[in-house]
Amino acid sequence: MVATLRTLGKPTPVLILSALASVDERVRGLRGGGDDYLTKPFVFAELLARVEALLRRTGWREDVSELRVADLHLDVRTRRVWRAGQPIALQPREFRLLEYLVRHHGQVVTRTMLLEAVWDVHFQPPTNVIDVQISRLRTKIDKDFSPPLLHTVRGAGYMVDAHD
Repeated sequence: MVATLRTLGKPTPVLILSALASVDERVRGLRGGGDDYLTKPFVFAELLARVEALLRRTGWREDVSELRVADLHLDVRTRRVWRAGQPIALQPREFRLLEYLVRHHGQVVTRTMLLEAVWDVHFQPPTNVIDVQISRLRTKIDKDFSPPLLHTVRGAGYMVDAHD
């Protein structure tokens, strides 16, 4: 699969996570197009550091200043939000939460992912802060509009999607 990416000229950074730890397997993975190789078991902090290093080295970044899902529009530079052409006022944390969800639209985003990305908390505190913020956000972006965009995925997390 990595070789296919490289054949197509895709510069996406690739970190191979594998249970195969022999030198031959690591060399095969790197020569096959991988940019880094990490064997299981691994410590999450090391995985995160390797991903950050890969992104720094490759200069890869997602530089999207305008995000859209259905009739929801976010301008990342000005921190403004509209739904169906109507401006929606958001607090800074609400904007960061919505931006993260929209950047991952169509994907289930877990509570842990939200805590780490929006609150910069790297443990699961016994709090309902996410529930409160999601409720506020849902009131602002879904209450007077159709279809609803912010969905709860029971037992998994949340998702922004234009489909019910």
